[in-house]
Amino acid sequence: MLSLRADIERAGLDTLAGRKAARSRVLLIAGRPGWGRTALAEELARRLADDYPDGVLSARLTTSAGDPVPTERTARELLGRLGVSAPPGADEDDLSEALRAALDGKRVLLLLDDVAGAEQVDALLPDEPDCLVVAVSRGPLTGVPDVRPCTVGGLDVSAAVGLLAQYTGPTRITCDPVAAQSLVEECAGQPAALVLVGGWLAARPQASVADALARLCELPPDEGDLDHGARPLTRAFRLAYAALPSAAARMLRLLVMAPGGSVDAQIASALAGCSVADGEAALEGFAAYGMLRPRGTGRYLVPGCLDPLLRERLAAEERPAEVELARARMLERAVRQLHACRLAAEPAGSPGRKKLAGMPKPLRFSSSAEASGWLEERLPTLIEAARMAVETGQLDTLARRLVAALTHALTAHRGFEGAAVELYGLHQLVLDVARRRDLPAERAAALLNLGDLDGGAGRVDKALTRYKSALEAARASGDPYTTGRALESIGATYQALEDWHRAADWFGRALELRLSRRDTPAAARLYARLGTVHGYAGRWGEALRDWRAAAAACRRAGDQAGYARALSGTAGAQERSGRPREALRTWAETAAAARTCGDTGLHAELARHAADAMDRLGGDPAVARSLRRTARRIEAGEAEDTGPSPQSGD
Repeated sequence: MLSLRADIERAGLDTLAGRKAARSRVLLIAGRPGWGRTALAEELARRLADDYPDGVLSARLTTSAGDPVPTERTARELLGRLGVSAPPGADEDDLSEALRAALDGKRVLLLLDDVAGAEQVDALLPDEPDCLVVAVSRGPLTGVPDVRPCTVGGLDVSAAVGLLAQYTGPTRITCDPVAAQSLVEECAGQPAALVLVGGWLAARPQASVADALARLCELPPDEGDLDHGARPLTRAFRLAYAALPSAAARMLRLLVMAPGGSVDAQIASALAGCSVADGEAALEGFAAYGMLRPRGTGRYLVPGCLDPLLRERLAAEERPAEVELARARMLERAVRQLHACRLAAEPAGSPGRKKLAGMPKPLRFSSSAEASGWLEERLPTLIEAARMAVETGQLDTLARRLVAALTHALTAHRGFEGAAVELYGLHQLVLDVARRRDLPAERAAALLNLGDLDGGAGRVDKALTRYKSALEAARASGDPYTTGRALESIGATYQALEDWHRAADWFGRALELRLSRRDTPAAARLYARLGTVHGYAGRWGEALRDWRAAAAACRRAGDQAGYARALSGTAGAQERSGRPREALRTWAETAAAARTCGDTGLHAELARHAADAMDRLGGDPAVARSLRRTARRIEAGEAEDTGPSPQSGD
């Protein structure tokens, strides 16, 4: 540990040349999985935490399946921990730049575990010299300047024997120190191998250290023995795995299907098809014997060094149909948990809460706060589960259900804007499924949702492209609702671009479709949108016609609030068309309609607008004053003014 501190403090090439370092220092801890590289990095970060007052951030750059984690995903995760929000759909360069800007002027220690390549580190490397990056990797990081490397080997005999004693207790070590030393040599001082052998001894209080050494040496040769670097761990794993009961061994090998290698009792019970209590007991046993790493209350992690070994066992001992069934059970359990999480966000006494009360106890949440906390804690695992389900390509129906359930739970607890970043990734997953299975309706819906998020992030051109692609997919599916939504979204995008002519054209197409379907509420909305864009374009005659049609449609649909808004638009168009007396009468009708619309905020807003119009157009001053008093009383939460009211004939 002292040598690592010396490497960190050692002057780099820039410092020796009299220049200040342009970027943060990088300490590389290199070694194969199972040799303690991550444990060493975590212990170093713990000891250096006081030197970096702005915090220690960690991220794993390789998935449990061995694939590199995309840089944009890691950068967004780190930004979130720094309390910095980034727009949904931002690309890798934008997110990397945002991360560097967030770290500027800070002293942060960045721990990057399981680095797959130098390009991953380079994209995340801060430009702040006072930061420190500790990277854990198999080999060198060629291309990253001024890296201080440290290669991890086996433990010395004293440390290795101490690690064994944590599992066996000191008595067995003291009784046969020579066998303990020989066992350390057989394991080549590899921490992961020593932990597995120690766990084997912990499960057998009557066995001696010499017994463990003999059993290990008696193992027949295996293909894994050809790789001398992997031989100690492979043989220790074979010893520990062969000693497990068949049910426990099956559960252990199924755990590698857990998203991100993160497991809890719910996931274990779903994968193995057992009760939650049995799953919890099995996980505790695995952790006690060194086969899992504890990660918080009731949560565990499959060690990365054991992942490939367990996957080999899974492929050799489980039929593909059984593997798919176990994965389906796990995803179905996640869907049910997310459904319960969404129901917990509904008000007490609502039908949703009553439905939640009827669900099995392990799935229920006692409060909305508990459900929200569970969702935030499990969110990375849930997103990884959705991603894995999509990538397998064999559970697309269940994958879509999982994505939909996660979308609904996030929206219920965070709201649309608060969940925009996660929703963007989830809708992209749905789009991938829809394209692979040639599902035009689902593809159109995903493109529309992504377009909405792109538009909200200011990427209007990209949103327009998505909406037009969604229109093609919607027409191919023959879905009139999605087609109408795409047409309206295209019109709204052109409205945002202030292209009034094209906006009116697309709104008109959407209106024709809604009228053909006799969708009166949607037609009312589109008439209002046409009135708005025609007004922006200065075509007040067309705007007046559209606003009148919107008011009539709202009245037929029984939408009193929409009717009041449409009347205000009609009055505004009349005023700008040079019809002041008609405008006064319509403003009076607007104020009267607003009184019964059931929306106090809208009532106050329209009352104030009507009062201003009375002043401009020469209406009754007493009526204008009464309308303003009404608006003020509504905003103050008081009773409505009972003074003079406008009449349509005033």
